[in-house]
Amino acid sequence: MSPPVPETDSPIDPNEVRPPSPDMPVRRLGLDDLPDCMLLAQDRDWSREEHKWRLLFDVGEVYGIDDPAGGLAGTVVSTRYGTGVAGIGMMLVARRHERQGLGRRLMTHALERSGTASVWLTATEYGRPLYERLGFRAIGHSSAYTGPFRARPSDPARPVSRPMTAADLPAVLALDAEACGVPRTELVTRLPAFCTSMRVVDGPSGITAYGGAWRNESVTVLGPLIAGEGETAAALLSDLAAEAEGPLRVDVEHRWPALIDWAVDHGLTRAFTTTVMIQGADLPGDRDRLFLPVTVALG
Repeated sequence: MSPPVPETDSPIDPNEVRPPSPDMPVRRLGLDDLPDCMLLAQDRDWSREEHKWRLLFDVGEVYGIDDPAGGLAGTVVSTRYGTGVAGIGMMLVARRHERQGLGRRLMTHALERSGTASVWLTATEYGRPLYERLGFRAIGHSSAYTGPFRARPSDPARPVSRPMTAADLPAVLALDAEACGVPRTELVTRLPAFCTSMRVVDGPSGITAYGGAWRNESVTVLGPLIAGEGETAAALLSDLAAEAEGPLRVDVEHRWPALIDWAVDHGLTRAFTTTVMIQGADLPGDRDRLFLPVTVALG
């Protein structure tokens, strides 16, 4: 968690808070709005996460409502994967504009433009009531585990994976589409540049698993990770963690107790838990092969 933002970092005069007019539109944001997105995240005690925001601008649709006093009053990001699934993330409303209906306006705007059979998100306890009113239903829980990586004597002596090469991209795209049930071409093709490390596992008929690790400020996030079964997933996690710098973060759905055990055994502790929710049709694909998301904002 980030520390509270010093008042000097805020462009808003706390003594003059004017709510956004109901007529003020939700608009599509661009990279020029990135500094205000990061300030809004800080306002909610989130990290600035510039690297992640840039990826979201690349592959998703970032929406916001302007604050009359300057900056942004709220944001939400929708990332569509064809007509099958959209992922919703970065749902933020400035503290000074809480409980004024901005969250519902932003979510309604994003949902109306998704055009997908299913919409997926992870909800904090604070946000869950809004999502339930909008027709979302809970399908599970996910916890973030963080901390310094501690190798174990039981870890494989040799890597089970190898570094991904440019020639592997078509096979990785196909594997990802099979597991997710939708083509995520825009996202996956950007991962080699976005991630600090990407690794694949070879099988008799080609690549059977892939995973990545990326820097989010001072933390290395492990994910995505797609594999055929849990043993390979845990071994690939160990390979990625062994070459990562600084503390780690993994976002693990509770349906994967073996990966939770892996996180705890390697020195990570639970930071927080969210509820996995969907609206519309059940999620497509072979979800039993999707072990870790790129980020909970993207799936």
